[in-house]
Amino acid sequence: MVALVLPRLVAAQAVARRSASVAGRNVAAFKPVYWVLVAAGLVEPMLYLFSIGVGVGNLIGDLTLPGGQVVAYATFVAPAMLAASAMAGALAETTFTFFGKIKYLKLYDGMIATPIRPFEIALGELGWAMLRGTVYSAAFLVVMVAMDLTTVPRALVALPAAVLVGFAFGALGLAVSTFLRSWQDLDLLGSAQFALFLFSGTFVPAQAYPTVLHWLVEVTPLYRAVHLIRDISIGTTGWGSLLDVAYLVAVTAVGLLVASRRMGAVLYR
Repeated sequence: MVALVLPRLVAAQAVARRSASVAGRNVAAFKPVYWVLVAAGLVEPMLYLFSIGVGVGNLIGDLTLPGGQVVAYATFVAPAMLAASAMAGALAETTFTFFGKIKYLKLYDGMIATPIRPFEIALGELGWAMLRGTVYSAAFLVVMVAMDLTTVPRALVALPAAVLVGFAFGALGLAVSTFLRSWQDLDLLGSAQFALFLFSGTFVPAQAYPTVLHWLVEVTPLYRAVHLIRDISIGTTGWGSLLDVAYLVAVTAVGLLVASRRMGAVLYR
């Protein structure tokens, strides 16, 4: 048994060490402007929260959820803003920045001359993206608690859920970026991201849409993210939350697999 397990543990440690070195390179490169990047990533979701969640929420009043629970509109919108913030932070790092590194800066051409493999590069870039995403999520949850939109215990559970959301979209962003041909393709990606933001149960329950659109919305990754974090934030978790977690874990695994294979094809050609 030891002869079988020990080599796997050594190999896993080597993967973790090499992936951490990729993330560490990004930490060193972006350290002078790190907090500027974090602040910039927090501005947009905070504006949406205060303008729509609080401002428009005062006009709308309370909202009845599909399960019959009545909540303030700001309480309904805030978890969605957290999920959208986690998505945006992860995609910003794993699409625009990652595409520039692999397509134009040729940053990874030197890395593959070392023992680092494409999968470890993808894992390291994803880890770096999540350093930013975790700070976004933690700061946003502090604001939610301060505004009495959730409780401290629920916020502590929502944080790892938001990190999982970031991992899922980060892996998805890495995979998609390997198929991009030019900077113009990022416009299509931005349009898709904005559509997800608007139609993922963010501002109204998905059940308010026509039946066909409702089912289409429920299979999108941002809806599953919003559903998971909202259930945690409001305190209505159930079996559906386990489905959300399984969905996001599957997206992360598939995204990393596709990204590593595509990077191998691009870097070794």
